[in-house]
Amino acid sequence: MSLLGVENVTKRFGGLLAVDHVSFSVPEGAVFGLIGPNGAGKTTVFNLITGNYELDSGSVSFAGANITGKPTHRIVAMGIARTFQTIRLFSDMSVLENVLAGRHCRMRSGPVSAMLRLKWQRKEEREAIGKALAELRFVGLAAQAENPARNLSYGNQRLLEIARALASDPRLIILDEPAGGMNELETAALVNLIGRIRDRGITVLLIEHDMSLVMKACEQLVVLEYGKKIAEDEPDAVKQDPLVIEAYLGSGDEDF
Repeated sequence: MSLLGVENVTKRFGGLLAVDHVSFSVPEGAVFGLIGPNGAGKTTVFNLITGNYELDSGSVSFAGANITGKPTHRIVAMGIARTFQTIRLFSDMSVLENVLAGRHCRMRSGPVSAMLRLKWQRKEEREAIGKALAELRFVGLAAQAENPARNLSYGNQRLLEIARALASDPRLIILDEPAGGMNELETAALVNLIGRIRDRGITVLLIEHDMSLVMKACEQLVVLEYGKKIAEDEPDAVKQDPLVIEAYLGSGDEDF
């Protein structure tokens, strides 16, 4: 069953056609990859899905509902969480506080109830902290909970972004270059983590330049070049597609 549907989405930035009538469908429970050379439009597609950019044309559906034009916070509340190509953490806040920020969309208490420290508000806060700590354990950062986020290694900051996204209880998590800055051992652990996320029943949509990771983690791939979809298939078939080979070799990207 399809969880996410992207239908003929298009985005222009002035005279640049960044995404050109791209369509694909992500099955529920899958690890689905979106790949392509630098400048292919991959992150722009992610930003269109999550409401960070407004579509010029086309539509996006999630769990059977049209989410085209919905604000980002509504999309998160519906069950789509994401990480970013450029890490976006609250560097002066603790690791735990960063994950709690991801839980905010599931909490009902506001400023007044927090000031009055109502019983139900305190219970909700305890549950949120418990959830945040559970996600930190899941990604292997529980021992760092009280440390400032800025003190984490680059690879662990990536994991913290994933924990924060998971704290929102997503049905779909969108990972934008999660292996960026990771060493070989960290990347191998990330492949395992992605599999464990999928085993929790969470669908994964992934952008990644590390083709070794993509081939190990993904069950289906869409390939973009200059904003157009040029291939969609299982990883082994995509890797042998002449258009895909030409796109990567022509870009000087040797990872493929």
